[in-house]
Amino acid sequence: MNFLSGLKVMSLSDAAAERVRQIVEASDKPVMGIRVGVRNGGCAGMSYTVETAEDVRPGDEVVEEKGVRVLVDPKAVLFLLGTEMDFKTTTFASQFVFNNPNQTAACGCGESVTLSAATPPGSSPAPAH
Repeated sequence: MNFLSGLKVMSLSDAAAERVRQIVEASDKPVMGIRVGVRNGGCAGMSYTVETAEDVRPGDEVVEEKGVRVLVDPKAVLFLLGTEMDFKTTTFASQFVFNNPNQTAACGCGESVTLSAATPPGSSPAPAH
């Protein structure tokens, strides 16, 4: 049995949903939403990725909420489980912000994070490397 059954990979704040809606409407090509993932890199080890999505790829987790669609790359699911995606605008930047319970650290510049994979309920987390 898949321990992810019934668990929501991600949720979206109202601000994030509105920004996704704006991105889809402003795209110069047909897109169905955005794709979120993680990649290795940055001083803390990993960075979030966000790009427009033209179609659902095999293995993508599809999050449909508040009238928008977010596709989660299958390699990122365990790192994003339980994450709320928000959108913040400050004096100097406008960006998606990930409120991630699996984040254990972040670099000072805010561009990269350290993430641990979520563990199945009732099991012990994997030992740190």
